[in-house]
Amino acid sequence: MLHILFNHLSNNNRGEETARALQARYSSENPVYKDITQVEDLQAYLDSLTADDTLLLVGGDGTLNHLVNRTEDKEYPFPIMYYAAGSGNDFLNDLVGAQHSDDPVKINQYITHLPTVDVNGKTYKFLNGIGYGIDGYCCEVGDAQKAKSTKPVNYAGIAIKGLLFHFKPKNATVIVDGEEFHYDKAWLAPTMNGKYYGGGMMVAPKQDRSNPDGTVSVVVMYGAGKLKTLCVFPSIFKGKHVEHTEMVATHVGHEITVKFDEPCALQVDGETVLNVSEYTVKVGAKVKA
Repeated sequence: MLHILFNHLSNNNRGEETARALQARYSSENPVYKDITQVEDLQAYLDSLTADDTLLLVGGDGTLNHLVNRTEDKEYPFPIMYYAAGSGNDFLNDLVGAQHSDDPVKINQYITHLPTVDVNGKTYKFLNGIGYGIDGYCCEVGDAQKAKSTKPVNYAGIAIKGLLFHFKPKNATVIVDGEEFHYDKAWLAPTMNGKYYGGGMMVAPKQDRSNPDGTVSVVVMYGAGKLKTLCVFPSIFKGKHVEHTEMVATHVGHEITVKFDEPCALQVDGETVLNVSEYTVKVGAKVKA
């Protein structure tokens, strides 16, 4: 049986509409629809499915994050398919080089053995990345806008205004597998499992979520003033920002801690955590190819 699990909040509250539109494609299979936000015990729900079932997840990166953080890190006997229906779809972009695909992709191998982040006394699994700095600030402001309006959030506009007026860079300490680095005026310091976050920003162009060493990448943009940072920042959409080695540093490792001298917001696959002074990422076991 086909089980379609959707998130009504995805794609600017059009998640259920997108999922129901798939009815014509799968009408012969009589799919069962469920809203992931309304499933009280998601683990029990997945455990009730068998090898004869197929789970089709319809949503965006936040929906994927919702799935992995409410379920155990285990392999399932049925295929888990993903139909990207979010506003950014960075996970899909990392897998197939596009933010939309007419055909669902199988994701079983990508949602186990995930890296975790410890922040403010809690531990989260993540698929794409941890944003810390102006990227976390953008999510904080975006959440406030969503609470007041149903209009799509312009994160690029928030970032530009933040760079020019509202966000103050922090002094950062970055510890990678025990080796310590210090950066003044850090604008962002994300740790990435994939290449993308923020709806197409190629933050870590060389990061491979299936790399045999199982490592993650921390990317620090630092040192420059507002205007130079603003000039370089748009190049992050093509991964060209890392060529500015005078203001962008990349480190690869298995355990990464980032500390700021002042707290600010952090995002985990687009989900915001407020008032964060530091975070620690630890990688999981190697992902099977």
